[in-house]
Amino acid sequence: MAESSAPGGGGLELLFGNERKHKVVLPAQLENGSSPNISFLLGYLVDNLMQDERKDMFIMEDSVRPGVLVLINDADWELEGEDAYELQAGDTIVFVSTLHGG
Repeated sequence: MAESSAPGGGGLELLFGNERKHKVVLPAQLENGSSPNISFLLGYLVDNLMQDERKDMFIMEDSVRPGVLVLINDADWELEGEDAYELQAGDTIVFVSTLHGG
């Protein structure tokens, strides 16, 4: 069972009921035999935790939209394989919007 904390920041918490942190428990293995990865987590967050209908403010073409920084255990997700990173128990995944109105 993979366990991830998926906090939001930079305004993204508005899409998730104004909650900055969510503790998410995922199955250790998916139906197809693979381990859950960031791509699976994104779908899970949208389907189960997102309370705002504006999915496009978080997801674009099945990945995070440009302007959303993703950190996996405090490291840029580009260093960890981006959405293919297989989640491990205790991982902390942070999504931060770098876009600000002005």
